[in-house]
Amino acid sequence: MAIIRPIFRIFDYKKAVEFYVDWLGFKILDEHTFEENSPLYIRISHEGIEIHLSEHHGDCSPGAKIIVEGYVGLKKYHQKLIQKNYKYNKPGIEKAFWNEKIYCVEVIDPFGNKIIFTGE
Repeated sequence: MAIIRPIFRIFDYKKAVEFYVDWLGFKILDEHTFEENSPLYIRISHEGIEIHLSEHHGDCSPGAKIIVEGYVGLKKYHQKLIQKNYKYNKPGIEKAFWNEKIYCVEVIDPFGNKIIFTGE
């Protein structure tokens, strides 16, 4: 089966690391740039989720949205995020309108990209 890897546009390395690594708990798989003072490209992962982050303007537009389905332990993950007390994002947790057994947590990165985590 083919795998889809979303690319999110970013504009600031420090803010991206603060949000994705320090707060959400992603790990940096690799990062590269072609030469000094050129855009950076980063691959990150968390619990089997892989996202690419790019400063290259031609890769994607800011303000994208992805849905992560079937996140195991979403309630615990949500509590962990809240306990970290990240200054710029305090997501709620809600039941999905399409299924009362499913919960949703939406986070918005510093560049306007959104991730909706869903799970039981």
